[in-house]
Amino acid sequence: MSEPERPAGDHHDVTYGPDALYTPANLITILRLLIAPLLFSMITSQKSSWAIFVLWVALASTDGIDGWIARRHGTTRSGAFLDPLADKVLVLGALFSLVSIGRFLWPPVAIIAVREIGISLYRVYWGRRGLALPASRGGKVKTLLQGLAIAAAVMPTLATSDNLWVANVLLWASVVVALFSAAQYLWDGRSAATTTGSAPDHAL
Repeated sequence: MSEPERPAGDHHDVTYGPDALYTPANLITILRLLIAPLLFSMITSQKSSWAIFVLWVALASTDGIDGWIARRHGTTRSGAFLDPLADKVLVLGALFSLVSIGRFLWPPVAIIAVREIGISLYRVYWGRRGLALPASRGGKVKTLLQGLAIAAAVMPTLATSDNLWVANVLLWASVVVALFSAAQYLWDGRSAATTTGSAPDHAL
């Protein structure tokens, strides 16, 4: 028995080609970029509040939502560029905002920033040579730890002088994972390009 036909315009049937720009996933990503300055302003002015915490969790969680939508309706080149950009703007912007109010020290944040910029340039380098760089488990763990560190630093119950160590431990843990994944990423990237001409399963 054949499946019933879906009504015309059913959103499940909508797919986008690799060159598409105006997609639901990209819309969510652009909204994250537009809302990010509000988050940074709230951090520097209010330092910590439940409103900041909820906003950060919402912005961080939408990364998974736009990725799920992109996979469901078709990934695009524009999305592959915008999504990592939004992630870096959110994370680095929040981290530097927290440094500006004395919630985090500058060394771990500087290490993270240099690592992100360096690996991004490395990705561009190999991307121009036809090597794709998909996400890896190490990169996802790094992003998760950074997100948890920021959440702990703006949560009123953990942003006190007695409990701020929780956020800083998470931040330094993310630095360790970031450096380890970057080293493995660089090593495996060169090895894969030399031996097989394909990129490893490691990413930012």
